[in-house]
Amino acid sequence: MPALRDEHPLNTSTGHSRLVRAYRGDRPEVTPVWFMRQAGRSLPEYRELRRLTDGPDRDMLDTCLVPELASEITLQPVRRHGVDAAIFFSDIMVPLRLAGVDVKIEPGVGPVVASPIRTPDDVDRLVALDPAGLDTALEPVREAVRQTIVGLGEIGDGSTPLIGFAGAPFTLAAYLVAGRPSKDHLEARTLMRAHPDAWDRLARWTADVTGRFLRAQVEEGASAAQLFDSWAGSLPLEQYREHVAPASRLALDAVRDLVDGTGRRVPLVHFGVGAGELYGAMDLDVDCVGVDWRVPLDVALERIDADVTVQGNLDPAVLGAPWETIEAAIDHVMLAGSVARAHVFNLGHGVPPSTDPAVLTRIVEAVHAR
Repeated sequence: MPALRDEHPLNTSTGHSRLVRAYRGDRPEVTPVWFMRQAGRSLPEYRELRRLTDGPDRDMLDTCLVPELASEITLQPVRRHGVDAAIFFSDIMVPLRLAGVDVKIEPGVGPVVASPIRTPDDVDRLVALDPAGLDTALEPVREAVRQTIVGLGEIGDGSTPLIGFAGAPFTLAAYLVAGRPSKDHLEARTLMRAHPDAWDRLARWTADVTGRFLRAQVEEGASAAQLFDSWAGSLPLEQYREHVAPASRLALDAVRDLVDGTGRRVPLVHFGVGAGELYGAMDLDVDCVGVDWRVPLDVALERIDADVTVQGNLDPAVLGAPWETIEAAIDHVMLAGSVARAHVFNLGHGVPPSTDPAVLTRIVEAVHAR
């Protein structure tokens, strides 16, 4: 297995951090906490940065590809909240754009693909784009990670790890097929049923693209890797097992062989939204399974039926409630997570843009105090 370079943070500063220890199953004395979407629209410093640089209406994919901006935005919540990890600021659609797909983020809409993939011929045209070209095109992402690692080394004791992330193949394919966000992902599910061979070619291609994106982040300094499947919950279990799980495994395989100086691999995290019926199929040889707010952590662990760390799962809706309600919800989540080998406290999905940042800081303090 290829070893990470000697200067990689897992070999120098983050290997004994709370987060990495928890992901690897060694429950630390203090529960680590970070928040999905902790960087970005909920922070006034993010909005000010966007105003000073290019304005809030610029396509976010462009911002993600400016290393200085992506790095600074990644670091902002670590400085403000004292979270136990940074999550790389980017977007799951970035590798698709770099691979040659005409995609943009429309304000108020989300990802919009100029030419949706609806037929086997469409799939053939798409997969003719060689993902190997990403190895050069991903340089802005690599540089952003390098700058972030330098920045994290200057915060606190310098041991805060960076989490790399990528979108799961099904979520990327669902956007490619629908051409924009969809409530039920009918177009993607239809292609999967009507043309399963074409669907599987599409899923393998998206796995290759997103896997390269993930590997680039890890090679440059990310200490863990999380695969996000935003739309997996729209599928029945058997369709997920047959037509989605193999591609997700392929994406994770892109970093599965990378090991630190002790021979231990980079921790892998798998997270799906609305995936309560799929947990038994989501342990794709990962170290941690993320759980959304719908299923209690202890119940999810029973369904996963594997010795994994769990991550989550405070309901984001609670963030707008009185502190007494938030505190009770924190205790409930931590009690449910106590049955796992280790628990990483998080939300059950992303931070809403309207969230008061002071609430997140107070949650971090409360989790660390328990």
